[in-house]
Amino acid sequence: MNLVQSPARHCLGLAEAVIDLSAIRDNVRTIQQRLAPGTEVLAVVKADAFGHGAVQVARAAIEAGATWLGVARADEALRLRAAGLTVPILTWLYDATDLMWLSDVDVSVSTVAELHQVISAPTVRNVHLKLDTGLHRGGSSPDQWIELTRAAAHYEALGAIRVRGIWSHLSHGDDVDATHSRRQLQLLRTGITLAKRAGLDSQVVHLANSAGALTLDAPDCNLVRIGAALFGIDEVGAGLRPPMRLVSKVVQVRRIRRGEGVSYGHDHVAPRDTTVALIPLGYADGIPRVTAGRASVLIRGRRTPVIGRIAMDQFVVDAGDAPVEAGIPVTLFGDGSQGEPTAAEWADWAGTIQHEIYCGLGSRVPRRYQEGQR
Repeated sequence: MNLVQSPARHCLGLAEAVIDLSAIRDNVRTIQQRLAPGTEVLAVVKADAFGHGAVQVARAAIEAGATWLGVARADEALRLRAAGLTVPILTWLYDATDLMWLSDVDVSVSTVAELHQVISAPTVRNVHLKLDTGLHRGGSSPDQWIELTRAAAHYEALGAIRVRGIWSHLSHGDDVDATHSRRQLQLLRTGITLAKRAGLDSQVVHLANSAGALTLDAPDCNLVRIGAALFGIDEVGAGLRPPMRLVSKVVQVRRIRRGEGVSYGHDHVAPRDTTVALIPLGYADGIPRVTAGRASVLIRGRRTPVIGRIAMDQFVVDAGDAPVEAGIPVTLFGDGSQGEPTAAEWADWAGTIQHEIYCGLGSRVPRRYQEGQR
């Protein structure tokens, strides 16, 4: 196995998240194979690439064929530029102060007021006009679209900006039934027609997220934005691979008797004599506290249940009568190929989505990068 950014002799500390960069590349290529010829891929690496490491994931995605990067916030875009990444970057959340630093970053514009902010910051050149087609979370309302496109065309004619993109965002992109998405696509097409009447001819048009890229037939959209798909969050059964494996180790073992309680409040009382093992991760590291009593981990090839309250830095598992000693490895989640839980299972246990499991993984857990699954 070829290791990336790791010492020749690797020694696991208390825990680490191991990210397989080959899975990132495979996921990009899997999406590309399903796209219409000529459709470009924008890799969304916001929130530190869902906790996977923005720079490393961005590089892997570009190597696989992605030609754009997307981030939510201005500082995320600046970090990518500082790392030497030169492909176009789009950011959609910023304020007037941020604009002074975004000389080589595309920004989204939803209102005439935002457009005037951009014009007042002579460093910004490229903008993407966003139309709200039904998500109602951002973008220009349809009744303000004509005013926005006319103002943008005016400033483009003056050479103040370049309208490089027109876009929107799906509200039901992960629905196999693409009824909502088709309705939004039609609204976007109407918006593009109005933009052309105003004198705009954008380089890229984009609507689809990861799932929408596979479920929505939109040949007139020449760019798709994939975020969840990069990380193996497979909402429509495309055959994607989760790149991250979260591992730790047992740090203490003890034998307890039937009737003895475990962790704060003794929410769990041992129904039999058993062996309990301490794992040095907790809710400060992103282990959801609500999963206590539901979750399990993999130790020596078998699922071992989490018992008692999950604390800030640690939790306890019930190893039964299995031979367990301090120092042996523990897998909290991975791709499931070795019988370990997946991030999707942790999301189910926590009553949330995989995105939150990945994004919640704390900074105390180092990331290590490798090529190849194991």
